[in-house]
Amino acid sequence: MRIAGWSFGKSEARFAALPAIAIAGCTIWLMLPQASDAESHSAGTPPQVQDASRADDTAATQATLSNTEPAAVSPDASPAAIAGAPPDIALPETVAPAGSPLDGLKIVSQSWRRGGLGSKALVTFTLRNANEYAVKDIEIACSFARRDGSHLTDRRRIIPDTVNMKSRKRYAGMLVGFVNVNANKAKCSLVTASRI
Repeated sequence: MRIAGWSFGKSEARFAALPAIAIAGCTIWLMLPQASDAESHSAGTPPQVQDASRADDTAATQATLSNTEPAAVSPDASPAAIAGAPPDIALPETVAPAGSPLDGLKIVSQSWRRGGLGSKALVTFTLRNANEYAVKDIEIACSFARRDGSHLTDRRRIIPDTVNMKSRKRYAGMLVGFVNVNANKAKCSLVTASRI
C-alpha cells in the first residue's frame, strides 16, 4: 500500500501509524478556535429568564432584611448579638496591632560637640531598648538651634547597628553631618527602627 509516497509493507506498520494519526487529529481539533457564548447566540433570541422561584426567594429575603428594625441592645449582650450576626456565627477576632519598636526604644542621654574645623556635628548618646526583642537600623533626627532657640539645621542619620533586647548601647562621637557654625544647641530624637 502506498500513501503519499510512503509504503507500508506489513499490516503491523499500518496499525502502528493509526494512533499517531489519531493523536495528531485530536491535537489539531483542540487547537482550533471555538465560538464564544456571545457569538453562538443570535441577536433575535431573548436573554434567559431567571427562575421565578429563585427570584421570589431573593425578593422575600431582601424585604425581610429591609423591614427589620434594630432592637434595643442590653449592655451585657455578646458582640455577635450587637453586630446582628446569628449566635452560631462568631465574629472574627480583632488582632491588636503590634507595637512599634520605638515604643520601648529611648535616648537616655545625649551631648554634642563640633569637629572638622567646627562644621561637623559629633553626637554622643546612649540608647536604651526596653523591648522584648532586638532592634536594628535605628534612624535619629537631630535638630540644631542658635543660643536664642531659633532653628538652624536638621540632620538625620541611620545607625546600622543592633541594640539587643533589655539593654543599653552608647555611641560616642557619631558624625551626624555638617551644621551651621552658629549652632549652639542640639536635640536628637528617634525616627524609625526595625524589629529583629
